[in-house]
Amino acid sequence: MASTQVNPTRMELSRQKKRLTTAMRGHKLLKDKRDELMRQFLDLVRENKALREKVEAGLAAANKNFVLAKAVSSDQVLNTALLAPKQEVYLEVGTKNVMSVNIPAFACRFRSADEGDIYSYGFAFTSGDLDQAVKSLSDLLPDMLRLAEVEKSCQLMAAEIEKTRRRVNALEHVMIPDAQEKIKYITMKLDENERSTQVRLMKVQDMIAAASLHPPVPSS
Repeated sequence: MASTQVNPTRMELSRQKKRLTTAMRGHKLLKDKRDELMRQFLDLVRENKALREKVEAGLAAANKNFVLAKAVSSDQVLNTALLAPKQEVYLEVGTKNVMSVNIPAFACRFRSADEGDIYSYGFAFTSGDLDQAVKSLSDLLPDMLRLAEVEKSCQLMAAEIEKTRRRVNALEHVMIPDAQEKIKYITMKLDENERSTQVRLMKVQDMIAAASLHPPVPSS
């Protein structure tokens, strides 16, 4: 296959050797990148699992408290109590670069640091179950944001790992073997040409030596 794709010249041999060196260096760098991405990806997967279990448990507890609050209070009381929230939450969205992958970075800040601002109602006509539900959801918000950040990061890193894996395989199974085959072919052809040249030179030397031993007889 190589004989139909490359000219067996010394310039082409030098080019293929440079190509092979570059491919092998790129292969090592991409393998290192893939391994580091896998390490960080697995760390994020473990964190994602722990966060999801924590958030799901917190949401289940909050829903349970809401159900209990609804059981002891009318819908009108609950709707009125939750109609106008006092606290405000500001979400800041950014990105950070991890091994050439831009993953999201979420941060939230509250308008007021007063924990009492999470309750938009008085305590006279509501149950403690509603207070627990609101408090648990407020405490769960940072974990929910971190869970969203980690899950999206896992998706982006998984896509980058797959892309890097394909590049590593292309270098390892296509480009590097192709360059090695061409170098082998060119080297073989150059060696053949060199041997042919040496054989011709030896024949010429033999002819010259024979001519010197048996000079032609001058005609009379």
